[in-house]
Amino acid sequence: MREIKYQAGTIDPLNKALGKLEAPLAPDDAGQVGWKLLAEDLSLPAAVLYEERLVHNLEWMRRFMGEYGVQLAPHGKTTMAPKLFARQLAAGAWGITLATAHQTAAAYAHGVRRVMMANQLVGRRNMEIVADLLRDPDFEFFTLVDSPELVDQLGAYFSGRGQQLQVLLELGVTGGRTGVRDARQQEAVLAALARWPGVLSLAGVEIYEGVLKEEADIREFLQRTVAVTRELSAAGRFGRNPVVMSGAGSAWYDVVAEEFARTDIGTPIDIVLRPGCYLTHDVGIYRAAQQRILASNPVAQKMREGLLPALQLWAYVQSIPEPDRAIIGMGKRDAAFDAGMPLPAQVYRPGTEAPVPVPVHWEVTGMMDQHAYLQIRPGDDLKVGDMVAFDISHPCLTFDKWRHIPVLDGDLRVIDLVQTFF
Repeated sequence: MREIKYQAGTIDPLNKALGKLEAPLAPDDAGQVGWKLLAEDLSLPAAVLYEERLVHNLEWMRRFMGEYGVQLAPHGKTTMAPKLFARQLAAGAWGITLATAHQTAAAYAHGVRRVMMANQLVGRRNMEIVADLLRDPDFEFFTLVDSPELVDQLGAYFSGRGQQLQVLLELGVTGGRTGVRDARQQEAVLAALARWPGVLSLAGVEIYEGVLKEEADIREFLQRTVAVTRELSAAGRFGRNPVVMSGAGSAWYDVVAEEFARTDIGTPIDIVLRPGCYLTHDVGIYRAAQQRILASNPVAQKMREGLLPALQLWAYVQSIPEPDRAIIGMGKRDAAFDAGMPLPAQVYRPGTEAPVPVPVHWEVTGMMDQHAYLQIRPGDDLKVGDMVAFDISHPCLTFDKWRHIPVLDGDLRVIDLVQTFF
């Protein structure tokens, strides 16, 4: 048995659960141990990532953004996994998008040096976290503003610290989320920014189009964003060169790329798109979005194969108490259920050659904390102890349930271990 010494950042609880090692394992050493999923070396239930599909998705999005000449700052709150951030940055990402000061601090601690916080920075402690990070001259940070009240709160705090903060004007829509709704609100925010010269620097304009459902409405919102950015640039209101113009969640990034890529505001511009779920994709809400993109977007069509689901949940059959019902050892504590139940994809009986596709009629009909109800048919070849792989919808709410996620190669061997920091 391989002896591994204790060291900082090790994952002792995982090793105790596995019963495979005499001492804690450093995550970077996971690929050296030789764990195999199908040999039952992992304690199930377990979320797993597939290396070949991660590589495919990284390259697919790099090429897509390159075709439009726009930048990518993937939303890190999807995974909160620094190893995955590093891979996204190595594949050409402009920066990482995050949602909170806490997430920003976690990313910074793991080497991320450009963060767009696609959210409002509110509250003394949150401002303090960011201000401490900004003492590093190599760290670039952006946050959003949509009210004079927040502008003045930020101005007062960062003035007291003797620091400058880059902000993006957030535009919004009636009935949506944050963001200024009209010209009157916009002018009030701009007037407030003018009260803090040298403290708050307007770096660009930001939107989130995902609050809208119809493509025509989204395009209208994007065109409004371009018009506002061009108007503010002509008025000399921006303090950053290039100016930042940012939008795009994981569902409409193609439309944002189409509308923003042809923007000319008369000055250099960084067009930054922020999809986060592309890296692992899913078989639910984002697969539907990808099908729309492949059907309508000429760049995606040229690239042929689209994004691939790279995240699954594996779990054991615990009980078959009725001929048409199996109880799976996986529940709400393990997989997202807000955008659809997990979908059974493969089944494997330990000792057999390989997993096989599940019958099309298998369906998860409900979940409790640690159990899932799998509808089957009498006579189906399923036994207690069989391993079932499930695809998921909405990766964000699956990642945040796991602190350690094995990465598997094509033979389902563990080659790496990804840690999350929610």
